[in-house]
This record gives sequence, C-alpha cells and structure tokens, in this order.
Amino acid sequence: MAQTEPAFEIVEQTPVYRGFFQLTRLKLRHTLYQGGWSGVLERELFHRGRAVAVIPYDPVTDRVVLVEQFRVGALGVKENPWLLEIVAGAIEAGESPEAVAHRECAEEAGCVVRELIRIGEFFPTPGGCSERITLFCGLVDSAGLGGLHGLAEENEDILASVVDFAEALAWVEQGRIDSAVPIIGLQWLALNRERLRASS
Repeated sequence: MAQTEPAFEIVEQTPVYRGFFQLTRLKLRHTLYQGGWSGVLERELFHRGRAVAVIPYDPVTDRVVLVEQFRVGALGVKENPWLLEIVAGAIEAGESPEAVAHRECAEEAGCVVRELIRIGEFFPTPGGCSERITLFCGLVDSAGLGGLHGLAEENEDILASVVDFAEALAWVEQGRIDSAVPIIGLQWLALNRERLRASS
C-alpha cells in the first residue's frame, strides 16, 4: 500500500446557517491510503465548538450526581426526550476548561468541586460535528445535593439527583442512560473508583 502524507483541500465552503449553532456546506477532497486523491466530497459541518463535561463523584459515599433535562436532539427518537446526563457546558472565549467545570457544576447541580481529575478530550460525533469535549471527574461532598437547578435567563430546567454508583452503572446497562458522554464518564469511574475511594 502506498504511503502518503495525509492532506486535504477545501474546494468550496458555504455558510448555510448562523444562529445558536452554525452549519457550513463544504466541498473537499483528501488523500487516499492507496495514494492519490479522493473525488470531491460534499459534506455539511455542524459547528459546536469546545465543551466541558463533569461527572461529580463522592468517593466517601460512592455516589454520583446526575442531571436530567429536556434535550431537543432526542425529539422524534425517544418518547421521552428528557435525558439522564452529567454536568456539561460550552467553553466561552477566554475560559479554561477547569473554570467552566467549576461553574457548570455550581449552576447545574449545586456542587462545589474540591478536586478536578481530567479524564481526557474527545470528539463525540466527528462524522459531521466539530464539537470537542474535555471530560472531568469532579470529587464532591454529595450531602444535601439534588433538586432543581439551572439559569433562568437561559431557560434551563435541570433536575439533579444523587445516585449510588452501582445504580447509575446499572442504568447504563439497562439503556436508561443513553447519552454518550455520561456513559463514557461512568465507565471511566467503574475502572477508577476504587483508587479514588482508597485515597479519599
């Protein structure tokens, strides 16, 4: 198989929509593993920017804080478009991922994070979306947490719940938690929670 340096060329890009999100239509081509170039591809790129997600975890009680809210992406796919997730939010200009993690934990779940552990960065849906997420585990004291949260000016209506880790993991296995980011967070926690509990 011929080895070529990976490269791409944007032939044309056209803004399709500019609102809360952005959509661009692209015509592009790229190098092939066998050598040479592809034909011109037409793709739409959904611009989502960078975001942060946090799985708040209390290692003393072995509980996680989950949030539930209405998600437009689940409309027409699920009968109930309210999803069980973890804390998340967009990174605004000039903000660090760590600052966003602390802010969103306070806004969405009333959590004060005493330690942030960086899990990693990833693209959740790179087939057509530019979003890149930095995922953290946030160590918290879960006593007294739960209830309704969110910013009124952003029309957020978020229900936070404190759940035993084993129950949250069972919800993943049962399909009750069916959003990618909380699944990744809970699976990471399944691999690392004993270490976190031992050092708490």
